[in-house]
Formats: sequence, structure tokens, C-alpha cells
Amino acid sequence: MEKVFNLEVLTPERPFFEGEAVSLTVTTTDGQFTFLAGHAPIVMPVVVGSIVIKTPEGQTIEAFNSEGFLELGHELTSVYLQACERPEDIDRLRAEEAKRRAEERLRQRQSMSEYTQNKMALARAMARLSVSAKYRRR
Repeated sequence: MEKVFNLEVLTPERPFFEGEAVSLTVTTTDGQFTFLAGHAPIVMPVVVGSIVIKTPEGQTIEAFNSEGFLELGHELTSVYLQACERPEDIDRLRAEEAKRRAEERLRQRQSMSEYTQNKMALARAMARLSVSAKYRRR
């Protein structure tokens, strides 16, 4: 039997996931990591990408995530994200339009802060489209 740990994935709007998990995969500033039960406590930033949760029932939940951080503790693992969306909840047309807008803004001269904001907007749009495309292929 696989070891499990308590996991909560929270956004400002609502909890995305609360329950037991076998593994959690997220992308951090140092690359993609998979965490299992019994991992040493740690706090890490999470970057835009996808989050993958495997449950004891064998279910795999993959979703788009925006920036945030995770906190692995002995009793509970918490992931705090600005946004987290299941593939079926992603509006592909809106994400494609956001991608086009961000790409156009990146082509224009702008301040460093505007450039950083537009790079993040592009990363979010591309991550949403990537997660959504995987869902559509099933």
C-alpha cells in the first residue's frame, strides 16, 4: 500500500483540493519536483505551470496553476496559488486571446516592469493552453 499525506491546494477564491494524496508534482524556480509522503519539511516557490496530484484511489488530477508557494510539513502539505484551474474549466479562446495580447505587448518598447508583467501573462496563457490541450486529447 502506498503511503499518503494530507494535502490542501488553496487559491484566494476557493480551495482547489483537500484530501489525501500519494504524490504532488509542481514546477518551482529550480525545476519540476514530485513530493511523496515523508518528505522533509520545506517551503518553496511555485511558478506558472501545471500541478499534478495522485490520489490513493488511483485518480490523477492535473490542472493549470499560477504562481504561489508550497509548504511541506509533517502533518500537512499546503500549496497556496493565485489561481488553479482544471482543464475543463479553462476557456481556450480567452487563453489564446491573452497569449496574442501578451506576445504583441512584448514586441513593443516598454519599461522593465511592463516587460516582466507581459512575460508572466504569456506564461500563464501558454500554461493554460498546454493543460487544456492534454485534457482535449483524452
